[in-house]
Amino acid sequence: MKSRLPNVGTTIFTVMSALAREHGAVNLGQGFPDFDPDDALLDAVNAAMRSGHNQYAPLNGWPGLCQAVSDKVDALYGRRYEAETEVMITAGATQAIMTAVLALVHPGDDVMVMEPVYDSYIPSILLAGARPVGIPMTRQYRIDWDRVADSITPKTRVLMINSPHNPSGMILRDADMRALQEIVVRHDLLVISDEVYEHMIFDGEPHKSASCYPALAERSIVVSSFGKTFHVTGWKVGSVVAPKAIMAEFRKVHQFNVFVTNSVMQVGLAAYMQSPQRYLGLPTFYQRKRDFFREGLSRTPFKLYPCEGTFFQLVDYSALSDKTEVEFSQWLTREIGVAAIPLSSFYQNPVENKTVRFCFAKKEDTLSRAIDRLARLG
Repeated sequence: MKSRLPNVGTTIFTVMSALAREHGAVNLGQGFPDFDPDDALLDAVNAAMRSGHNQYAPLNGWPGLCQAVSDKVDALYGRRYEAETEVMITAGATQAIMTAVLALVHPGDDVMVMEPVYDSYIPSILLAGARPVGIPMTRQYRIDWDRVADSITPKTRVLMINSPHNPSGMILRDADMRALQEIVVRHDLLVISDEVYEHMIFDGEPHKSASCYPALAERSIVVSSFGKTFHVTGWKVGSVVAPKAIMAEFRKVHQFNVFVTNSVMQVGLAAYMQSPQRYLGLPTFYQRKRDFFREGLSRTPFKLYPCEGTFFQLVDYSALSDKTEVEFSQWLTREIGVAAIPLSSFYQNPVENKTVRFCFAKKEDTLSRAIDRLARLG
């Protein structure tokens, strides 16, 4: 049988998680928390189930949750999206990204991505019949906007951005967003802005959403994740906001992709979001974890990259080994008992920088066990 994705196999996340289980390693590879969500959220979902919200939700999403998303974006980023026509609840951010690509991209189009790039982007582009064009970030994982502008051709239709950025942990600032806005307006392009870590930015820095910039917002689908925000990645609930005309195209694909999203979770999330502090307190919560983990890693030979957002920490292991990133990640899992993800997996054509990614969205005792094992490297 001829494959639609001939070069796609089992993801590195699945491979490394399986290896971690096999060797009893502390799994700092795959990006999910090992702690429970707030009991109040579980209670809200249970109440929704018990009160009869067990059938299909409306196509756009549960009205109360759509309104909560609209209110949040307005309060934080200064743009009001109409809850009925410009907000949609999705089956997680990955589904939202694929639906956005299928809605905006046509066969033969070019879609620009910034490498290293999250692994779902490229398959989504290929399934749309388009060509992914990778623009390398700098060695410090910043975007060279002159290079972006110089790489645009008449075939370029969409730019995909991600801030805070997985896997690097870097964020886009005001100058970045203004450079992006100028490029997409000048070339009449569309944007898919993956902002699933929007509430995990550290050291007092603000999140610069595409929604903050009027001309950019008019051309953008902005993707967010309740799973990442509220430590419930297994629920697979996300959201998108976009101007009405763009959302109409997104909705066409969404209704034949998943149709609607889990109704009980939506009703529970809508009730839970009535208290904004439940997401506004996340930067402090995760910064404590970041600082604890980085202090522990300071006792190892790893060189730490800055971590401005997300719950990921990149480290350079060049002082330890000449192994490739995949080989080092496997060795670290088998011999030291800590699983990581090789950064080379985030490129269309693997790039070797002797860098791996750890996830610190873990309980303190999990991070302590990992640090104790990694300290043996010193």
